[in-house]
Amino acid sequence: MALTLDQAFQPRHNSIGFLRWFMAFLVIFSHAGPLAGFYGSKNLGTQWSDEQSLGGIAVGGFFFLSGFLITRSRMGRSTIFRFLWRRTLRIFPAFWASLLLVAFVLAPIAWWHVTGTIRGYISSPVESPLTYFANNMWMSLNQQNIDGLGKGLPLEQCCGYDWNGSAWTLRYEFKGYIIVGVMGLFGLLGYRIVATLAFLLMLTLNTLTFLSVNANIAILDPLMSDFYSVMVLTPFFAGMMFAIWGSRIPIDDRLAMAAGAIAIFTYFIASGWNVYGQFAFLYVLMWAAIRLPLQNWERYGDLSYGIYIYAWPIQQFVAFFGVYTWGWFAYHAVVVVLCHIAAFTSWHLLEKPALSLKNWTPRWLAALQVRFRPLNQRIKRAIVNPAYSSTHFAHTLRQDAAALAQDRRDDNLVSHSIDDRVEIDHDGPYRHHRPTDPAGPPPAGNPPADAVTTDGPSRALETRGTP
Repeated sequence: MALTLDQAFQPRHNSIGFLRWFMAFLVIFSHAGPLAGFYGSKNLGTQWSDEQSLGGIAVGGFFFLSGFLITRSRMGRSTIFRFLWRRTLRIFPAFWASLLLVAFVLAPIAWWHVTGTIRGYISSPVESPLTYFANNMWMSLNQQNIDGLGKGLPLEQCCGYDWNGSAWTLRYEFKGYIIVGVMGLFGLLGYRIVATLAFLLMLTLNTLTFLSVNANIAILDPLMSDFYSVMVLTPFFAGMMFAIWGSRIPIDDRLAMAAGAIAIFTYFIASGWNVYGQFAFLYVLMWAAIRLPLQNWERYGDLSYGIYIYAWPIQQFVAFFGVYTWGWFAYHAVVVVLCHIAAFTSWHLLEKPALSLKNWTPRWLAALQVRFRPLNQRIKRAIVNPAYSSTHFAHTLRQDAAALAQDRRDDNLVSHSIDDRVEIDHDGPYRHHRPTDPAGPPPAGNPPADAVTTDGPSRALETRGTP
């Protein structure tokens, strides 16, 4: 019999790190189309499918795994501040570093390469490097270029100007964090029906969007107005479903093979990838996370996010020096090496140190927690699922649950003893009358089973209890 997802998934021993690394490189290969002019200046994969590029598939996989892991994390955390603070530390430091890298390292070098001087770079009245960080730091991405750089490059010829075209997904990623955080705040993640209805809503929006169906339902119009929100949050909610229904989802090799066949069929042969094929792929992705023997992939650091966020700026940067003219293999070799260097440096010098602040609490919040500690404890007990947390509080909950289970087992033993009827011999000692004996009233001359009688001078024997 196949194990369920909850039984098979080991939080510290899985291949999710490898899968995210692999999908980050799918994004690089896909973006080499518009950024380097390969594949007819189109994203890789659109040559075989009119529905999704390989980079788009990878982004859906990122959001699915994120929805799964983030939901499990939220189910093991009580305060929304702590949850969102940790998500902020994971997303923003590397994102801000990528903006600063573009504005004050890559773009100035590109400017110097194009103009032969650095003069005029900082003082540009339009698309200034000084405003590039401020206009994009909260993921609004209001400024995509600096000083008009990029004229004549492959990207400009097909798509326009952009120094970080991958960053658009981060805004939707953080929206997913907020949704999960709020659901956890009100304890909704503990109600499977609520989370399931939320997923079914996203599934409906996704189906209507990709089938180009005009539902004419006013309440759905605001939700359907943002195409990318529907596209990426649908797999995010699918990941949430895997986290919440993990005790019912089997991890079966035969199911994975069937799902893989459906995914391949809808992508390469027929249509329907975005409507149902991607969900078959997401099951295969979770199966691979458990089955693949690549569980120590992140021993040198969690590089997948850094590779993803620095790849586009690096690909655009090397285009200024004509690296794409060296050929497909040489171009990707240079990009892959530079991305690894950037991601490794970012992880060890920025991202990992930032995550060391995950338990920091502002003084005012710490004071409030002390003041409202009894209420906070009740809320935590109502919200936290100890199965998904390694905190001291969750450990206490697990100990309490184990003690309660032991008490219940003891109560069951006691109840069996209580079911025995005790009879008092005329000579003084008492013996058991087992439930296997014929039912009926106590023998004549003996007291009822629940009576209190005496045996000897002033000695009471209460017959309720273990012999």
